[in-house]
Amino acid sequence: NPETEKPWLKDFPKITVRDVVNAHEILRKHLNISSIYLIIGGSIGAFQALEWSIMFPERIQNMVFIASNASASSWNIAQNEAQRLAIMADPTYFGDDPKGGLNGLKAARAMALISYRNAETYNNTQKDGDVGLSGNYKAISYQQYQGEKLVKRYNAYSYICMSHLFDSHHIGRNRASVEQVLGTIKAKTLVIALDSDQLFPPEEQQFVAKHIPNARFETISTHFAHDGFLIESEQITSAVRRFLKNSAV
Repeated sequence: NPETEKPWLKDFPKITVRDVVNAHEILRKHLNISSIYLIIGGSIGAFQALEWSIMFPERIQNMVFIASNASASSWNIAQNEAQRLAIMADPTYFGDDPKGGLNGLKAARAMALISYRNAETYNNTQKDGDVGLSGNYKAISYQQYQGEKLVKRYNAYSYICMSHLFDSHHIGRNRASVEQVLGTIKAKTLVIALDSDQLFPPEEQQFVAKHIPNARFETISTHFAHDGFLIESEQITSAVRRFLKNSAV
């Protein structure tokens, strides 16, 4: 904070996806890139790809939009708020230490993981026999491990900032209806859904594909729910190659 010369922490101003795109635009100009042949985004990255294609329609030639939506759903926002409540239940979050709120962040991470995956994922990968009363369940150790792993590379204040950015995602804000705004996109577009995604159900990608002119839609089969967009690289790569081959015609 230039006024206090201290880290912003919980007082950092709220930002939107459009702010992030404008920051990328500054970088694009600095690098002297005149046009973007292909922009690919998954999840929150797809928020940015979509906004960039709307804000600068002449600049993006091709877009691949994966496992995301045109505006944050009530389901998304409720999960984000639950995670924020977990962080803010940690009293150290309200201090002046950049490491504040880490126990809350561990809890938030454990909650988020459940939204990124599904019952099948956990039942297949964290399956136990009878451990009796020991409490040594794979699922418990996995959730704890992932929380410990995150707090080594992230902080609670950035996490809450990003969750508010997520909530703010709405391409129709101060423009027109979501359908009308999608209709302004000029980039050739491939929309990819993951059939087991609970965070961004496939019908949300179908909606996006329906309203972007001449968009292509593909569904990828995965057992990994939303995290499939990070794991199913071979299927996604094949879909993108088919798309680019057809776009070049």
